[in-house]
Amino acid sequence: QVQLEESGGGLVQPGGSLRLSCAASGRTFMYDTMGWFRQAPGKEREFVAAVKWSGEGDYAGSVKGRFTISRANAATTSYLQMNNLKPEDTAVYYCGTRGGWGASNNSPMQYKHWGQGTQVTVSA
Repeated sequence: QVQLEESGGGLVQPGGSLRLSCAASGRTFMYDTMGWFRQAPGKEREFVAAVKWSGEGDYAGSVKGRFTISRANAATTSYLQMNNLKPEDTAVYYCGTRGGWGASNNSPMQYKHWGQGTQVTVSA
């Protein structure tokens, strides 16, 4: 059974940092793309970042330069380092996996497996 488990969310002040983790288990994910999405109340799930098996990253424009995505542990774990957080970054953050890499990295429909989400709240 495939499982994705996110951790690292919490409450942080504007300008602060958090690091999210996503651990995958159940089969070999080495060559899958791992992505992060977020969903705020009343809004659709939106793309944040994705990382290829090789370590190459892809970012939404709203987080580029502030967030960094990476992989470790034989590519079964994805990290999302979030710096200079803003109130508009507040959301539930989800990780997902998909086969392939490319222009559709930002489409939730391309991801087959999802974690349960972790809450990130940016507030003074």
